[in-house]
Amino acid sequence: MDVPIHLNEHITAAALRADLERVQETGRYLVRHSPDKCSTIIGLALLASDWDEQDIDLIKHIGLLSETFGPLAAHALKRRMGGGQALLWLAQRTAGWGRVYIVEALCEVGGAAARPWLLREAINGDILNGYYVGAVAKAADVHEAITSPDPDDDLIDHTGRLLSLMANNNGMGQTWNYYHAIRRVLDAHVSHLARQQPTARRYYTAAHIADRLLKGDPDLPNLPPDHQARLLDQYLTILRRDDWSAVIRADLNSTDEYSTWFLETVAARLHLLN
Repeated sequence: MDVPIHLNEHITAAALRADLERVQETGRYLVRHSPDKCSTIIGLALLASDWDEQDIDLIKHIGLLSETFGPLAAHALKRRMGGGQALLWLAQRTAGWGRVYIVEALCEVGGAAARPWLLREAINGDILNGYYVGAVAKAADVHEAITSPDPDDDLIDHTGRLLSLMANNNGMGQTWNYYHAIRRVLDAHVSHLARQQPTARRYYTAAHIADRLLKGDPDLPNLPPDHQARLLDQYLTILRRDDWSAVIRADLNSTDEYSTWFLETVAARLHLLN
């Protein structure tokens, strides 16, 4: 039969009615020895109903198969002392939908140990990052890190990806409209960007942010229209510099679909590379 991969209240209730030691032994056996994923899920669900710390290593390793086991592994690790470190280990090794569950849980319980990773690596370019971008911004206090006097390049680049993702994130998760620190973070990012060396990835990120600012939005509560216009001018000043233009010209490939789309839409709207 089909077994739910998410937390199921009926399985949890059955586990809580049974003898704790029997639940633990059954859960461990099924996760270690099951010949099919459905019975493995049942075993993981039994472990997710408990708090025993000795199962952390077992849970995090089955969690590597995160498309199927990620949701229950994330829930189980959130409930255990030391589970935040295991979630960080998993976040560094998973992808796709499975990574969504893991990173969301990490944002809840990762604490200070997870903050450096959340500030520099959580937003990796996958479209599914949009589901947890807001949780990352809040858990990592991005607005405090990026407004520090001398953030490192990895932090600045990651903040740019976070801003670019939020800019067009309607229907998935956090957008600029509901990000309380959007003005501070954009101000700091463009200021730091002006001092960075140009790269193709930085150019694309800044261009997408500028394109969102060009479209404008009078309903951004923390970013009034006049400030949007000033930010747009700052980003365009950087993007139109000779050194930045040279880098992106060298990267563009006329036969590449993304290059064609970028030139015909974003670059054309912003009057770049004319």
